[in-house]
Amino acid sequence: MKFSNKSLIKRTFNQIIAPWHSIPLLDRWLLGQIMPPMLFAISAFTVISLSVGVMFDLIRKIVEYGLPLLEALKALIYSLPSFLVLSFPMAVLLSTLLSYGKLSANSELLALRSLGIKSSRIIAPAIAVSILMTGLTFYFNDNLVPKSNKLAEATLRAGIGSAFSGEKGKSNIIFTRKGSRINSTTNKPTKINTYLTHIFYASSFEKNIMKEVTVLDFSRENINQILTAKSAIFDKTNSSWIFTNGSIVSTDSIGQTTSIKFEQYTYPFVEGPLDLAKVPKDSSDMNLKEALEAERIYKKIGNIKEIRKIQVRIQEKFTFPCACLVFGLIGSILGSKSNLRSSKSQGFGLSVILILVYYVMSFICSSFGVKGLLPPIIAAWFPVVISLGGGFYFFRKVSK
Repeated sequence: MKFSNKSLIKRTFNQIIAPWHSIPLLDRWLLGQIMPPMLFAISAFTVISLSVGVMFDLIRKIVEYGLPLLEALKALIYSLPSFLVLSFPMAVLLSTLLSYGKLSANSELLALRSLGIKSSRIIAPAIAVSILMTGLTFYFNDNLVPKSNKLAEATLRAGIGSAFSGEKGKSNIIFTRKGSRINSTTNKPTKINTYLTHIFYASSFEKNIMKEVTVLDFSRENINQILTAKSAIFDKTNSSWIFTNGSIVSTDSIGQTTSIKFEQYTYPFVEGPLDLAKVPKDSSDMNLKEALEAERIYKKIGNIKEIRKIQVRIQEKFTFPCACLVFGLIGSILGSKSNLRSSKSQGFGLSVILILVYYVMSFICSSFGVKGLLPPIIAAWFPVVISLGGGFYFFRKVSK
């Protein structure tokens, strides 16, 4: 029995490590050089970004708002995925710089080249790791980050309670609708279909209730109507809004005004304001599916600025993970240069400079895309394409 158990354990162990041993020895050796500094870099960058981005703010909330320590720790843990995805590209850059810089300084890369191994073969493991980290970053950013951000926010609200005047729901919802107006004489819609017919405004939205609502109705020619109410909910069965405790003021073409107060009033109108209110404020709180749905809602409303913004953010859902590939290529190439030393301080300093240049370029292009100066695809992909182009240029110089 003991013998069979040992054999089973041995077979299981061999099955686990079999994929690793199936990798060529050269790749295993290079991966062994890359992975330790990558784990170090992920830990270092995550701790630094957490300290700057979350920890100090949590300490302030503990002191000023009485946030319980346990809730603060939960919020910190829930915030971890959003900072991990920031650390992954930077860790790829630092680890490839350090590992290949060390190999270059020890003349180990020179020995490999003397054996006839090409530079492309030498940096292939770094590119493979970069592609793996690209996929991992995309998965984290699209699946874990939106959920964890919502959990962190909910934890903070629950922990602080009424003492915290932070965000609850969404505020300042503005929905506009265009279409044809109704002729006040014939009660038929006009042929022109580009009039602004409605402006729906709510000061806040929480638990499916719009609060402090104002509706400007221009749908009838020569008649303007203003509806105000303390709250409103949408009735999906009748496709209408139910307003509570408000008034309706109507003004005709000759200036005659009528005013009616009500406790409850049913107003036939589209579900658009409710859809808009449910769109997360920050694209980092959306996954790709939610971002595409937000784009559809903004197109339905006709909000050009928000359409451009969400289109840029959708493209960035793909380009942000590609930073791992960019940094992996550049880091392995620069690290392979014989004049780069293996000092961690030098590698860290060069990483910071390259990261700063890349993200400043990304920020500028993203801003141009939101402003409409660049198409969303170009605005999001330009830094990636330029950086990869520069990486391949340096690769050709190193290969000569």
